[in-house]
Amino acid sequence: MEKLKSLHTVTLDGNRCKGCVTCMKRCPTQAIRVRNGKASVIYDKCIGCGECVRLCPHHAKIASYDKFEVINNFKYKIALPAPSLYGQFNNLKDVNYVLTGLKRLGFDEVFEVGRGAELCSHATQVLLNKETIKKPVISTACPAVLELIYAKYENLKDNLLKLLAPVDVAAKLARESAIERGIPKEDIGVFFISPCPAKVFALKAGIGVEKPLVDGVLAISEVYMKLLPEMKKIEEPEKLSKMGVLGLNWAASSGEAIGAGRAKYLAADGIENVIAILNSIEDGSLSDVDFIELNACISGCVGGVLNVENPFVARARLRGLRSKFPQTANTLADVGKSFDYYKWEKEPDFTTKGKKVEDRQQVFNKLMEIQKLYSTLPQSDCGLCGAPSCRAFCEDIVNGKIPKDSKCLMLDR
Repeated sequence: MEKLKSLHTVTLDGNRCKGCVTCMKRCPTQAIRVRNGKASVIYDKCIGCGECVRLCPHHAKIASYDKFEVINNFKYKIALPAPSLYGQFNNLKDVNYVLTGLKRLGFDEVFEVGRGAELCSHATQVLLNKETIKKPVISTACPAVLELIYAKYENLKDNLLKLLAPVDVAAKLARESAIERGIPKEDIGVFFISPCPAKVFALKAGIGVEKPLVDGVLAISEVYMKLLPEMKKIEEPEKLSKMGVLGLNWAASSGEAIGAGRAKYLAADGIENVIAILNSIEDGSLSDVDFIELNACISGCVGGVLNVENPFVARARLRGLRSKFPQTANTLADVGKSFDYYKWEKEPDFTTKGKKVEDRQQVFNKLMEIQKLYSTLPQSDCGLCGAPSCRAFCEDIVNGKIPKDSKCLMLDR
């Protein structure tokens, strides 16, 4: 596992970057600057939503993930396929072809993340029935949204659903099951097949857990290309799937909210829509909603930038698969774990990205300096300075990112 400080969800191909500012203007947390003709990422602001990867017309942004060969570092390899993986394949009649294909690629075992999702749905139902929980309850399954809340909406932290993500639950159960069957702990490697870069960071950093629960995070796009030829060779797949419709639904927006079992729910997807909903929660206009599911990607996890298929096509394919599954195949009673098993093991910590912790006086002094400088600017947010807004330009000066004598180009016109 690489050092946490080097965990960047997105990297830049400088040869492809044309400095077009598309990424800078669309980044929801103003984490991108374009100076000297090239874009750069301020990683302590980046939430890994993948918008810059999705929108870059020159394909200069590259989402980070582990190469497939990393599985060879372990003798016993467990694959954790995300439910969204199934939506990538055309004319898929039986998901067991996908799971059997993963075993043909070198995995000894597959444990569907959808199984963990079903357990999280049941755990959510239990929590929502408690009168002490603050409404509306906000889902924490999307790590990009979770980091956004910690960065920009700290007063909403009490509304968060403090449960592990489905992949964390699946990883714990898969590893423990293998150990119980006598497989040496040191031989076991657990690998998530991910639809998005935000999950790459969350799993490698161990967000919400005492230590990372997986040994690598692979991209659906890379695994997909390896799976296709192997699946064509399968005449009769193994019966490996142990997931229900409840888990499959988590691949797309509203699947988690429906699984929460409440009529008063709201599901929003797309980072701009997410921000609008968070603002509404802050101002108290959504007090009549019990549960809110938020996904940074359009259509939910099927819209992640590490997928290969259009999210709307993938979502339609998943709807076509629902009749192949039981309604639910995994319950809390079946697993037999205490409820604490599904809770956060510790408060999420995003300071591993290099965020500097400053005392209140330092923060106040900087805010005053930023505001004073901001008042001298045209406040047109033109982007000519290489920052997405006039306020971001002021922040760069105050934080020492650019020289203090940097000038606003609009003032020179």
